Amino acid sequence: MEVKQATAQDTTLIATLFDQYRVFYGQESSLILAEEFLSARLSNQESVIFFAIDEKGSPLGFTQLYPTFSSVSAKRSWILNDLFVTEQARGQGVARALMNAAKQHAIETQAKGLALETAHTNHTAQKLYESLGYERDNEYYSYFLSV
Repeated sequence: MEVKQATAQDTTLIATLFDQYRVFYGQESSLILAEEFLSARLSNQESVIFFAIDEKGSPLGFTQLYPTFSSVSAKRSWILNDLFVTEQARGQGVARALMNAAKQHAIETQAKGLALETAHTNHTAQKLYESLGYERDNEYYSYFLSV
């Protein structure tokens, strides 16, 4: 397995993973939408994507990071917004490798850290995150306003 940082040339390959990710979360399949969305993020430098491939070049998973900033610390942080591993590749260390690539990127960009959210019921992901040193926030509530 190899983990790479995506460029615009990788959009088509990653779009298949991104489409599967969206379907996993109950969205309609649309490779066109997936490719357009990822292409815009990469060409506008609005996100950083790491993806894993096997020895044949087949995609195994990806993670997408979005930048954010803290006024208090006056530093950048990264939001680990998306993490997906194909069903066939689960349990093989792909998610851990992608998470480690994200951490290394945060270190290299001198970020304050990485933030992520997961469902209360996603115990498998929680176990992975905690094994990598992520700490659960029990102090703050999250709010969201749909517009």
